[in-house]
Amino acid sequence: MFVLRLVAVLTVLAIGAGILAYLFSGDRRYLGVSWRITRYAILFALVLLSLMLLERVAGMA
Repeated sequence: MFVLRLVAVLTVLAIGAGILAYLFSGDRRYLGVSWRITRYAILFALVLLSLMLLERVAGMA
């Protein structure tokens, strides 16, 4: 669980850094990187939650 929290914090920091870099430089490339990180983080969370649900359902049988 600690590793998941660490990954979540690092993800939020990376997204924030990309947005700040965009605000300071005006280069839209940084927004693209932040958006890509956000999409992969959401996908990772959905996969992880699906696996946890599958584990819960399989444990009931």
